[in-house]
Amino acid sequence: MSSPLSLYVHVPFCVRKCPYCAFYSVVSKASEIDKFMNCLDEELKLWTALAGGKIKAQTLYIGGGTPTVLNCCQWERLISSLERYVDFLPFLEASVEANPGSLNTDHIKLWRSWRITRVSLGVQSLDDGELQWLKRPHSAHDAADAIAALVASGLDASVDLIFGLPGQTIQSWHRTLKDCLNFGIRHLSIYELTLEEGTPWGECPPSGLTEGYPLYRFAQWYLPKKGFIQYEIASFSLPRHWCRHNIAYWQGENFLGIGPGAWGYLDGFRYGNTKESNDYFDLITSGKLPVGYYEILPQERQATEAAILALRTRWGVTATTFKRKYGWKAYRKFLDTWEKLPSDCRAACRGRHAFTPKGFRIANALWENFL
Repeated sequence: MSSPLSLYVHVPFCVRKCPYCAFYSVVSKASEIDKFMNCLDEELKLWTALAGGKIKAQTLYIGGGTPTVLNCCQWERLISSLERYVDFLPFLEASVEANPGSLNTDHIKLWRSWRITRVSLGVQSLDDGELQWLKRPHSAHDAADAIAALVASGLDASVDLIFGLPGQTIQSWHRTLKDCLNFGIRHLSIYELTLEEGTPWGECPPSGLTEGYPLYRFAQWYLPKKGFIQYEIASFSLPRHWCRHNIAYWQGENFLGIGPGAWGYLDGFRYGNTKESNDYFDLITSGKLPVGYYEILPQERQATEAAILALRTRWGVTATTFKRKYGWKAYRKFLDTWEKLPSDCRAACRGRHAFTPKGFRIANALWENFL
């Protein structure tokens, strides 16, 4: 861990659980938050002891859950812990997730005075009917105010949207995209509503969902006309405003995950922290890292996963990098599969192999060929 890596901090608290969300979160309680803050500090301390010094971070991402459930005093405690145990490199990208219903001007002021450079806002929709159907704890007016405040602050504002909702049309989707861009945001992430196993809607699916393919295809056509580049399957940004932290994931770089339910990856060693709050607290209190799961990936599996992750992005698989990390044999295996894919779904140029826009649209089916 002497080399710089990306650091993820999971804040597992929410005002309430959304019925479609598969990320680990719990409804926030003041006593639980206080215990979490103490244990987070201890977990960072344990990792620095293992590393033999401060953690060197080139990107930071504070996600959840809903990090804006934390008030400014709690945020100051979190910042103090991070400054104590982390050596932040120059030109740091530091992101935080926020929800319109809990974001306030004090959060924004504090973030600007510290190291935060970008905020990912969980808007999901600018239509009150859609927000109510999604059971989101904010209104379209809340979302508009939050976007405007972030853009005015000078922080890089990213908006998350969900498509495939009941009654959604190309026209209404166009209006949502247009309204978001009119605020002056520089990054947009779009996700089709998926019914994940283990969620309320995964167990009891709602009816009337709209086919997502035409809406996704429209976004691929419309957003580039407004200067946005599709740099990843679900991510669009103005040039050079992409999320470097997420790119580190997709390029197979090392990252450290801190907090309940967080995941990490270090040179083929993948681990996941326990999700149970009491287990997390007990392990930390006893001086142990709260790892609930780990595996050491064989080289062949590392290569396969690296190819699939890289193909999420516009840069795709770079031949020289892939061969250097995984060897000629692994690259040859990748190439054999690659050349069998439909020609209109793939493109190769100057040693890079990447999906076309159509390839992005059917990526799930294409990835199966590599497994």
